[in-house]
Amino acid sequence: MALENIYTEVNFKNESGTNSDSSTDLTSVVSLLTPKKKILHKSNPGFPTLLLALLMIFFLLLAILFSVALVILFRMYSDLLEEKNTIKQLNYTKLECIKNHSPMEDKVWSCCLKNWKPLNFHCYFISTGSKSWSESEENCASMGAHLLVICSKEEQDFITMNLDTHAAYYVGLSDPEGQGQWQWVDQTPYNSNATFWLPGDLNCNKEYCVVLNHHLNIRGWGWNNVSCDSDHRSVCELMKIYL
Repeated sequence: MALENIYTEVNFKNESGTNSDSSTDLTSVVSLLTPKKKILHKSNPGFPTLLLALLMIFFLLLAILFSVALVILFRMYSDLLEEKNTIKQLNYTKLECIKNHSPMEDKVWSCCLKNWKPLNFHCYFISTGSKSWSESEENCASMGAHLLVICSKEEQDFITMNLDTHAAYYVGLSDPEGQGQWQWVDQTPYNSNATFWLPGDLNCNKEYCVVLNHHLNIRGWGWNNVSCDSDHRSVCELMKIYL
């Protein structure tokens, strides 16, 4: 009995070992005969597209910033050129400037031409020679100005303080069509509620231009309509120059 048990035990081991080797060999053969599948690592197609889009956006923003910079530089150059041309056209020999609070942040000096009188944002020149209304306007235009436009009593009082009471001075108000349609030379709207006409002066015919005139027996300085061909002095008005 003892020998039989040993044989059986040994035989079990042999069978077990044989089966294991056969299984291993079969697996190896199958593995060799079966074609291996290649694993392809596909690249992410979205990354180059995203990078290209970002680059396009970057260059677009760069182009916009460059364009804005060019526009700003062009405007600065145009303003500087315009200012130089304006000063050149004025044919001045000397500017009289005052340092004050300018409405423009980068400008600290407000200037008028020599012998011009400053008030608020304007300069005024009082002529001593006498000309017709059109000749007076041409004379103002040659200096880059226009005949006086009166917008307030303050302005009129300031001007009349410096006028000769024995003379009359053309201002930039006229009735070109002779229809009672008064117009300022700079296209400022005519306001009938802010006028300084002397009593009875609008009744004369063919008097389509306006002068500042002084009457002792009425109320001092006021507006008087006269013939545009009459020779009178004049007052020119010009915007201040800011430096």
